[in-house]
Amino acid sequence: MMKIATGQSENVMRLRTRLFAGSVRWAAPVVLLLTLFYFHAGNTVQDPYAAEYAPAVVAAPLMTLYALAYASAAALAVWESGRLRAFGVWDMAPARSRYRVAGDALLPVILCAWLVVLVPTVLSLGSAGTLPTPDSLLLPGMAMLLCVAHAIIGFAIGLRAPHVVAAPVVAVLVWVAVAFTRAVDPAWVRHISGQYTDLMFGEAPSLLSLAPHLLFGGAIAAGLAMMWLPVRQLLVRAALALVVACAGTASAIAIADDWAHGTPLRHGQVAMECLGARPKVCMPAVTAQDLPHVRADVVSALRDLTRAKAVTPPEVVTDRLGEGRDNRSSTPANWSVHLTVAAREDAVKYAVTLAAVRLPCDEPDPARAYAVRLWAFSVTGEAEAFRSTAENKSLVSRSEPEVRAVLEKSTDQQAVWYQQQISDACGRAS
Repeated sequence: MMKIATGQSENVMRLRTRLFAGSVRWAAPVVLLLTLFYFHAGNTVQDPYAAEYAPAVVAAPLMTLYALAYASAAALAVWESGRLRAFGVWDMAPARSRYRVAGDALLPVILCAWLVVLVPTVLSLGSAGTLPTPDSLLLPGMAMLLCVAHAIIGFAIGLRAPHVVAAPVVAVLVWVAVAFTRAVDPAWVRHISGQYTDLMFGEAPSLLSLAPHLLFGGAIAAGLAMMWLPVRQLLVRAALALVVACAGTASAIAIADDWAHGTPLRHGQVAMECLGARPKVCMPAVTAQDLPHVRADVVSALRDLTRAKAVTPPEVVTDRLGEGRDNRSSTPANWSVHLTVAAREDAVKYAVTLAAVRLPCDEPDPARAYAVRLWAFSVTGEAEAFRSTAENKSLVSRSEPEVRAVLEKSTDQQAVWYQQQISDACGRAS
């Protein structure tokens, strides 16, 4: 028992010595101060509902800290590698494998870089009073893996370049290369850089969207690490390293090549609560306290429009809040409406009416489109709200006489006029 305790104590002492003997001893406080500065400067969640949604809470501060984490890992690894080379470690008899020596040198470097990822993650969740979820840990996990990759890359650079010069140069190059990819074309450059986007309420990273980042950085790091394989022929090692690095890079680019600037995300990743049937109205659980009032307004608007023979009521009306940036289109059976936003502004009937008037073309005739909408809002009692919010108030005024005349006709005549206007607005034959 004494031997076991003594061995464990010695292991702890050795680990402590490794952590505080190298560059991390003086670099860690600087890195931590920069992390806190960027955290407070860049930790802004624009969506008020996302402020309590763990994936968005974590993603917001990391946007400004990915570059610092990778730059710290690469630069400190260059320094540690250069120190080992300067001390002649590689010229000594090999008591341990090169991988073991490199691992011992890189452990404190990687832990220091991980601070840049973990500190803002913990602070963000703590300040929001939100527990972490599996989705909220995907981005920190990706960043931590890429810190390891950048440390390996930096270590390889330090084997060849003078570390006093190379370390600051690598720090600047990595920081710039990662931080500025958001403004670079083609867009795939951003999607392989390790710089991820922020998240809105209901959004979560897809595993596919993480793959290019990990493939690119991981393949280059793995290729460089292969140069130390116990294979005598340098040409064989170099060929293997090149194949791995090129294959990973090509795969990363191929995956992200047709992506736009937006990152492929998963949407609707929040708990929903529903009420009623035909229509069933669904809202995120965080705003579901308004569900009874919201459903009453939805039913009222749909009842007016159905009596006017303007719509067939949907089976489900779903709040768009949890869809984030997803522009999911409504279907005849399932309408997507901004219910939470509308409830906050006491405009649920207005929102449902707006969703009900669907013109089957992207560029309808403006005059007819305004006439159709004015009629529909008049049917649901929201005409005044439409007049006050319309972008082109002159077209609304020009539509007034025609709409007043139509409203005096029978329900069947109004329905015929409505369908004819929609058809004519899109240039369709009657």
